[in-house]
Amino acid sequence: MRWGVDVRRREPEIMDRPDIDPRLHGQAMRGLERINRISASSAILWQPIRALATRIHQGRPLCVLDLATGAGDIPISLWHRARRTGVNLQIDACDRSEHALAHARERANRHGANIRFFQWDALRGPLPEQYDVVASSLFLHHLDGDEAVVVLRHMAASARRLILVNDLRRSLGGWWLAWAGTRLLSMSHVVHHDGPLSVAGAFTRLEALELARQAGLGGATVTPRWPFRWLLTWHKPTLENQPHDGQS
Repeated sequence: MRWGVDVRRREPEIMDRPDIDPRLHGQAMRGLERINRISASSAILWQPIRALATRIHQGRPLCVLDLATGAGDIPISLWHRARRTGVNLQIDACDRSEHALAHARERANRHGANIRFFQWDALRGPLPEQYDVVASSLFLHHLDGDEAVVVLRHMAASARRLILVNDLRRSLGGWWLAWAGTRLLSMSHVVHHDGPLSVAGAFTRLEALELARQAGLGGATVTPRWPFRWLLTWHKPTLENQPHDGQS
């Protein structure tokens, strides 16, 4: 291996190219869906979302946004979990890629999941609406450090109560797991190429905590999650104890 875990090395990924072939993009998204399912990505977000919904539930839905949703499998999984457990969620999801959104809408329709998808570039500016929870999965490692700080600030501006960021943790074990897992679970050469690069470009827990500090997210925590992941959690302090007022 030509890189060490002490140094972050972000290289261009095929999935980030705006001109990626739609057929290859779709194949890659299906492969990532399978990897997310095996690694229980949605469960990482579901636990704190369910806890918040239980604590503040007053008959109104908890409004959740999945930022940079990609294939849309995470919000679809959250929708199913909410339906099974009787948790009242209203879920939106956004991405800058129209092709990804078309894929996500088709998947949601197939599952009967009532999710609103809309196009939005997370770096463009503050989100057009406010949500109780703003979450993202496996997105931050695609960004430079300064860009990651901007995205966290935009998430904080939109979140009424809670920010959740689930991402890869840069580590030697994570790199080897990505190399082997992408080949075992997907036939997409895009996934084979991008998976290990994603780990090489990921942030450590301490680096993620520093990004949160720079973004003004005082009191944020970054805790380890399986497999070779971390979860950044930030509760908005000024609104934490106020009654739930629904979505504006």
